[in-house]
Order: sequence, then C-alpha cells, then structure tokens
Amino acid sequence: MYGTFDQSLAQLKSFEGCVPWMYRDSVGKVTVGVGLMLPSAAAACAIPFQTAEGAAATAEQIAAEFARVDAMAMGKLPSFYRVAGSLELPETVIDEKLSAVLAGFEATLRTHLAGYDALPGGVKMALLDMAYNLGPEGLLKGYPKMIRAVETGAWAEAAAESGRGGINAARNAWTRQQMLAAVVGTIQAEAEAVEGWLRRVWRWVKRALGWWRKDCCR
Repeated sequence: MYGTFDQSLAQLKSFEGCVPWMYRDSVGKVTVGVGLMLPSAAAACAIPFQTAEGAAATAEQIAAEFARVDAMAMGKLPSFYRVAGSLELPETVIDEKLSAVLAGFEATLRTHLAGYDALPGGVKMALLDMAYNLGPEGLLKGYPKMIRAVETGAWAEAAAESGRGGINAARNAWTRQQMLAAVVGTIQAEAEAVEGWLRRVWRWVKRALGWWRKDCCR
C-alpha cells in the first residue's frame, strides 16, 4: 500500500499532468515533467534527457531543444511542442525530481507547522498539493486561518478555508475531501477510545461481581 508521500506524488502527477518533453507553460516558461520549470538552457542540460532512441542526449542537443521550444508560441497544449525528435525524460527521473521537490516542501512544512508529523495522511497530502501549487511560503502566509485550523485539529474549518483560485473545481474539492476525511477519522478514533474504556469498565464489573459471589456464598 502506498504511503502518504507516494500517494502525494501520484496525485500531483494526476493534477499537474506529466509531460516528458519540453513545453511552454501557461506563462511561457519552458517546463518538463510535473511542472518542473527550466529557467535556462543550462538548467535543462543538468537533467538527463534522452533521445527518441533512448540514448543519453548531449548538452548540445538539449540546448538546441530548449531554444526550439522557447522560440515557439506560448499558451498551447504540451502536445503542440512535441516533434518526432523531441528529447524526453524517463519517468523514473521525473519521479525523482518530483520527490525531491516534495521532500523539500515537507521539510519546510515540518519546520513551520506545529505537529506536522502527527497529522492525518490525507491532511498531509492536501497540504503538499497546496504547497506545490502555491509554494510553501504562499501556503503558510496566504492561508493563515487554514493553518491555524490544521494545527488545532479543526478539520471542518480547515476544509472551508482551503479553497484556491486559479485551479479547477475538482482539485479544490479533492483538497476539501482530504480535510473532511480527518473529521471522520477523529470521530472513529474517539469512538474506539470510548469503546475501549467501556470494555475495561465491563471487565472490572465482571471481576467485581465474581468477587461478590465468592464472598456471599461462603
């Protein structure tokens, strides 16, 4: 079964899309993988792109591909930027890059959000998705009410404060669902605690009745 981190990685690939070739994003930046922005040809050359035949691409090939894509019109679908000879990143490399980004974001959340490690898995996934979309600083400073609610376990309030602009409704709904699922988890945990307490009381009562029968029958 996937852990929280692996589930976050898979969910982000679903929301952001996973494109192994270079393309221009909505603001015109050359991008690859799961929203990995490449600020320059040098940044692109630092990543192990492969040719269509599966061979390691040279720095010259990568720089040429970056220049080709960077010169194309922006605002198009990723498929617009792909040609027969487009260089691509293996999925393992894309996952490694995404995992590294998520690990950095999680370290920041752990530092600035009280009790992060004890949060329900779904809440962590929601926070990581928001951090990836907004940046950790954008999340921590832009959603103070939600952060306070998360720190105090007020999951319904956290869900109500988690809405983001500029993303599709399904992604916002998913985030709210993760927060609200923690409400159910909390209720279940409390119910199990009460049930355990009642069982302990019943065992004590049965022992007490047993002692009373022994004493009264002497």
